[in-house]
Amino acid sequence: MAKLGHSLSKTGTALVFGAAAILFFAFHVAGGQGKLAGPAYRVLAPATQDNLAIFPIVTDSTPDTHFFLTLDEGLSSAQVVVTEESGSRGLVRPRRPGPGPWPQPPIPRPRGAEVNRLMLMNNSDRPLILLAGEIVTGGKQDRVVGKDRIVPPHSEPVDLGVFCVEPHRWIEITAQFGGLGFSMAQPSIRLKAMAEKDQQAVWDEVAKSKESVTRIVPAPAARALAATSSYAGAMENRAVQERVDEMAAPIERSYDRLMRELRAQKAVGAVVAVNGEIVWADVFASAPLLEKYWPKLIRSYATEAVAARGPWMHPARVSSVKDAQAFLDDFSAPHESTESDPGVYRNTELIGQDFDAFILTSLLPGAHFDVHVAKMKR
Repeated sequence: MAKLGHSLSKTGTALVFGAAAILFFAFHVAGGQGKLAGPAYRVLAPATQDNLAIFPIVTDSTPDTHFFLTLDEGLSSAQVVVTEESGSRGLVRPRRPGPGPWPQPPIPRPRGAEVNRLMLMNNSDRPLILLAGEIVTGGKQDRVVGKDRIVPPHSEPVDLGVFCVEPHRWIEITAQFGGLGFSMAQPSIRLKAMAEKDQQAVWDEVAKSKESVTRIVPAPAARALAATSSYAGAMENRAVQERVDEMAAPIERSYDRLMRELRAQKAVGAVVAVNGEIVWADVFASAPLLEKYWPKLIRSYATEAVAARGPWMHPARVSSVKDAQAFLDDFSAPHESTESDPGVYRNTELIGQDFDAFILTSLLPGAHFDVHVAKMKR
């Protein structure tokens, strides 16, 4: 496999990724048939805990992804700034003085804060990955990122499509947003944001999730949950965290042990089953990229399982490796739509008979490969 190198100038004007482009996890959709081209992906026996099963996905070939920046890394280092749209005027990148008119028109004056819009600036020397479901807290309301995308280094302010996950607050508590470290919205909320693209559906799913976890925590914690409309606040409640940890910690240890044993097989993702039903799959371009997201992903899967937990300890039906492999392999989709930022990324949506899938593809120089694939059962 050709290795990708990169050279980034201090001014951020040069971004060169090394030798050959690698075509990775490419989907060809023709005549309603989704076919997986490139490396073979194999589903392994699951790690299980109560009503949650995590099937590791392994492959033989992966590209170099070390040059990407995650949202958590960017926010914690202050290299990425997220504000309400009304605060974006302070984010305008200064232009170098020189003779004659500026080469670009001035950025229009912001119109004010909006529920489904935030502004983001990537001040780093690295391309930034944003994943749908990542939560940013602060501003006038907590939000969840609505779609996967890549933001180039040293970007001008980017209009970031988001969904509110805190419906009853519209008072600014911080000018800039932070990340809810090691947390991501659970799959059912990600589905409403990504596939349905419906703010009310997101709010309804947040309320449903809060109601579900309220029933399984002690009375004092239940009262605290009832007093907040914040999904992030509910997930940070100590009693809720304890329930999620009970689910996540054993399966994470089991998964980590399995991956250490199978590191040579390059684990790049997981198929997720809750109550015996396959509900989700996340696949990344490389094992190191999966490892960056794994702590927040496993907790999101565990939250889904906790919220969906009934009076039983084990589901009546257990999904098999064959079920998980079939879910991963089927991308037959009569409907396809694509949006693109030329030279940066392409985001493809596939709508199948009973699933939605989203494929984030890097179009960066010398780095043409699929960065993340999310597939969800409807």
